[in-house]
Amino acid sequence: MACVVETVRAASGAYPVHIGPDALSAAAEAAAAARRAGAGVLTVAAPGVRAALPAAMARFAALGPVHVTRADGETAKSPAELADLWEALAEAKLGRDGVVVALGGGVVGDLAGFAAASYLRGVAVIQVPTTLLAMVDSSVGGKTGINLVHGKNLAGAFHAPALVAADTSLLATLPARELAAGMAEVLKYGLLGDAALLAEVEAAGRMAWDHPALPGIIRRCVRMKAEVVGGDERETARAGGRALLNLGHTFGHAVEAVAGYGAYLHGEAVGVGLAMAAALSRDLGLVGDGDVARVVAAVEAQGLPSRLRAPLPADALAAAMRHDKKARAGRIRFVVLEALGRAATRDDVPEDAARRVLLAHGAA
Repeated sequence: MACVVETVRAASGAYPVHIGPDALSAAAEAAAAARRAGAGVLTVAAPGVRAALPAAMARFAALGPVHVTRADGETAKSPAELADLWEALAEAKLGRDGVVVALGGGVVGDLAGFAAASYLRGVAVIQVPTTLLAMVDSSVGGKTGINLVHGKNLAGAFHAPALVAADTSLLATLPARELAAGMAEVLKYGLLGDAALLAEVEAAGRMAWDHPALPGIIRRCVRMKAEVVGGDERETARAGGRALLNLGHTFGHAVEAVAGYGAYLHGEAVGVGLAMAAALSRDLGLVGDGDVARVVAAVEAQGLPSRLRAPLPADALAAAMRHDKKARAGRIRFVVLEALGRAATRDDVPEDAARRVLLAHGAA
């Protein structure tokens, strides 16, 4: 499959998303063009990417310094790692015309994107996602951020990339667990707005990196996100809008925070969150038992958990949800299913109803 290009058009501007084998070349050429024009280029990667993708690393290392985070996974989305990266940008003498390349999964994309948004009050960032989760979701849309003790992504900024390069050949080295985590976000898109995509994933079974349908699935997710972001880039819509992309995430982020970042991959926590969101939607009278069973089966078919692996305190999970960045006027804002393939936002869900869902899925 040749590379295809989707365009994200939002209030802050438009940018291309290259999808397919050798999409990496588009990112490398954009960075090289900046270098030829005299701008500095700094690449950010995690230790796992440095080990797994030496050729890609070398390609960007030829254009400027490379900053490798101290940790892999969610623990790298920390104030300490952000401060290290700021100092690396200053040491590299990156100017306002400089370019930050985020070579990695969602963690590196969020960290590097926030550093780019805040260093010198904003420099360009090129997103080169190396995980399925980042390709279908986090690299597109301009959300950046780091985690705080009280919750996930509580510090951050909106900072649209100059370009996104989703090179599907990079998925060849992705561990099966990481690939499965990415499928949680694919299921999210099917559940919130594309019933046909949900059915396609269900029919395909557990997805492999070289499944012939995968590039098209990535493209459909990117196209859906581009449409949502184009209408509500900064998540200011009073109902619906970009907040719909958080289906399963209010529960999932709480699971990540309470379990300790890294205990669950983000997509694993989202898998649990999707099952919880479906159960909550049923309890609110919106969908039936059969729909909930279908969501659980779809999550588990990708090798993802649909309930907590070990008990977590319900009080702590509820407190983490109250700290969720989508909360308004002290109320937790949930994304619920009106049907499989159609979602809505609700801020009138009784906390007792959410607590019952937590307990039914393994909380204590």
